[in-house]
Amino acid sequence: MIEQILAAQVASAEAFDDAGPGELFAQERASLGDAAAKRVAEFTTVRTCARRALTRLGLPAVPIVRGRGGAPRWPEGIVGSMTHCRGYRAAAVAHAVDIVTIGIDAEVHEPLADGVLPYIASVDERAQVQSLSRQETHMHWDRVLFSAKESVYKAWFPLTSRWLDFTEAVVTIDPDRGRFGTRLLVTGPTGPGGSLVGFDGRWLVRDGLVLTAVVVGN
Repeated sequence: MIEQILAAQVASAEAFDDAGPGELFAQERASLGDAAAKRVAEFTTVRTCARRALTRLGLPAVPIVRGRGGAPRWPEGIVGSMTHCRGYRAAAVAHAVDIVTIGIDAEVHEPLADGVLPYIASVDERAQVQSLSRQETHMHWDRVLFSAKESVYKAWFPLTSRWLDFTEAVVTIDPDRGRFGTRLLVTGPTGPGGSLVGFDGRWLVRDGLVLTAVVVGN
């Protein structure tokens, strides 16, 4: 499912539960400490997805430990992103010569908790969500917005090693084309052609899930 919103150069893998086979490398298991069984299962499955995706690029299975800010530490020359939510886990990877950065996010397609939207969205973004919600009442556009911002952050962080606040990026959702645009309100990282002023992404709502992806090509 996630492959539908990714570029052709990106390899991906996904799972809808933790029932499949999967093992952790010693370094990965050690990083979990005394985490609960549910956390261990999610962690294992999403890394199993990541290793499956890496094999599609012709790479061997390797440990994927957490680096700065908790972001995955990918093999040399690889960029990627991972995500998990209730009922879904996924990973997406690509060669750095093809893709500058990737950010993916998955969310259950349900409304945000009360009080969350004003915290993550500007006045204009909240107005956008309200307008879209009037047009398509079955859609939880606040959740789509939240997921888009998560994907933007995951694409941003590997390039900057800096936190990006929800209010430092303005997202505009295209409801007809399954796309979104993001305008950065802070100085962006250097990308192809100079400093990035924003990110473009794609979104998909299906089977009770919201999936979003940002892929920046070279």
